[in-house]
Amino acid sequence: MLDAKQLRKLRRSDLFELLVEQAKEIEELQDQVKELEGKLERRELEVTDAGSIAEAALAISKVFEEAQAAADTYLYNVKRMADAKNNIDNKA
Repeated sequence: MLDAKQLRKLRRSDLFELLVEQAKEIEELQDQVKELEGKLERRELEVTDAGSIAEAALAISKVFEEAQAAADTYLYNVKRMADAKNNIDNKA
């Protein structure tokens, strides 16, 4: 970058050209910032979604555990009733 002494020596047209170049660079940097902010937001959403998916998986796992416990209880009762019926039939 030019120092103050060098800038004073430039003509108006050269100064204007520098100004235009800086404006273009600023615009490119602003576009880059917007793009990076968008990527950051998407990344944050991915992290949030990953947490939500993990929570959902945990909830589903608990549902399956409860369903398995209910099925085990049902089978136990069916076997118990079948054994009781067999005992009654054998006594008769």
